[in-house]
Amino acid sequence: MRSNQKSVTVIIPVWNSGRWLPDCLASLHQQTYQDFTILLVDNGSTDGAVQFAQTHYPRLELISFATNLGFAVAVNAGIRHASSEYIALLNVDTRPEPTWLECLVKRLDSSPPEIGSIASQMLLMENPILLDDAGDTLSWYGSACKRGHHAPATGYAKSEEVFSACAGAALYRRQFFEQVGLFDETYTSYFEDVDLGLRGRIYGYRCLYEPAAKVLHHGHSAGIVGGRYVALMTRNRLLTMLKNIPARLWLKHGYTLLFGQFYFFLVYKKPFHSLKGYAQLLPLIPHLVRQRQKIMAASVISADTFEAMLSTDLGEPSLREIIWHKVQDLFQPKTSDVFMI
Repeated sequence: MRSNQKSVTVIIPVWNSGRWLPDCLASLHQQTYQDFTILLVDNGSTDGAVQFAQTHYPRLELISFATNLGFAVAVNAGIRHASSEYIALLNVDTRPEPTWLECLVKRLDSSPPEIGSIASQMLLMENPILLDDAGDTLSWYGSACKRGHHAPATGYAKSEEVFSACAGAALYRRQFFEQVGLFDETYTSYFEDVDLGLRGRIYGYRCLYEPAAKVLHHGHSAGIVGGRYVALMTRNRLLTMLKNIPARLWLKHGYTLLFGQFYFFLVYKKPFHSLKGYAQLLPLIPHLVRQRQKIMAASVISADTFEAMLSTDLGEPSLREIIWHKVQDLFQPKTSDVFMI
C-alpha cells in the first residue's frame, strides 16, 4: 500500500439522494477512525445531491453515470476504483455512529484471513432501540431475512458468526472480492448481497456480526410492494438458488425450494410481475450456467456444510397465518357498520 493510501474506502451509491446525503456525510466526518476515503458513485442524480457533496466535501472521490444502472453496477465500479486494503459499503440513507468504522476495522484486523466481511448493527432511525438488521440469513425456501428485524437491539449484543452481511453497512477485505468476485451485475438491484455472501461461503470465507459497529438506518415500510420489485426479487431469488446450490441438495430440498416459489407468488399478489420475473430469467440461462460451473469448481466446502448454512425457517408468516388473518378480517365489523348511540 502506498504511504498516502488510506486503509479503507467507504463506497456510497447515490441516486437522487439529496434528502439523506448531508446527514450521511456529516456522520462520516465525525468518525473516530479517520484513515478512510469517501467514494460516491452517482447513478445519474438530478436533484443536486452530487453538487452538494462536491461543494461541502471537496476531498471525496466521485464516479458518475449518466443514468441509473442499479446498485450492483455502481458498487462494482467503486470496488474496481478503490485500491485500499479494506472496502466499506454504506447506504446513503444511514447515519453511522462515531465509532462505527473504528469498530469494524478493529474486528477485521483481529480476525483470521477467512473472515472476509463484518456486518454492522443496523438500527431503525425512527426507533434506535430496535434493530433493522444484524446480519442476513438465507433459507431453503429462498427467503432472505434480516436477522433480528424490529427486535430489541439488546438481544443482539454479542459478536458472532452470521450467514452474510447486509451490503448497506459492511466492511470487506479486498482479497474477498479478488477471490470471490464482485456483485453479479445481472441482478440490477435486490438480493445481490445475499448472492455475494453465499458465494463467499462456498469459497471458504465467513462473516462476523459486530454489534459495536452501529448505524442508524431509515426503515422502509412493509406496505404494498411495486411491480418492478416483485419481478426483480422473483428473478434474483431463483437465480441465486439455481446458480449456487449443489445438484444433490437441489434434489433433497426440491419440495421446499418449489414451495418457496409458490409462497412468494401468492403473497406478492402481483401474478403478472411474478411471471415477468420468471420470464426475465430465461435470457440469463447462459450466464447462469457459466457462473454455476465456475462456482462449483471453486467450492471448498462439503455438501453437508452447505446444507447447514441455509435455514429451514421460512422467516415469513405461514400461509396458514395469512389465510387465518384474511378470514378474521372478513368478519371484523367495518367502522361504517358501527353506530354510535
